[in-house]
Amino acid sequence: MDQPSLLKRLRVDAHAAWLAARDPRTPWYARSFGLIITAYALSPIDLIPDFIPILGLLDDALLIPLGIWLFMKMVPEEVFEEHRAAAARAAEQPGSRYGAVVVLGTWIAAGLLTAHLLGFRFA
Repeated sequence: MDQPSLLKRLRVDAHAAWLAARDPRTPWYARSFGLIITAYALSPIDLIPDFIPILGLLDDALLIPLGIWLFMKMVPEEVFEEHRAAAARAAEQPGSRYGAVVVLGTWIAAGLLTAHLLGFRFA
């Protein structure tokens, strides 16, 4: 069996942390911490901006895995493993072209509406 890459394992574990943080079997303090960690992982705002050489990416490379590791220590093992399996199954699913079309269409519609409201006239 092929070992998944570190990046893929991190993506699966971050998704599993998101799922476990929303599970009622997870203690409240772990739920709070898990939501903070997953929000940080998805957030475009970092402690150290990514454009700073080396340090910008180093905070993501250290803080997110450390946060997920700490979260895993707070959550009952069977709960996290259940959500890790669900996250791994979700990672195997192909991307949705329909979803991409909906998102792209929404952005185009929002752009056209904004242009119209600002008074741009397309000739």
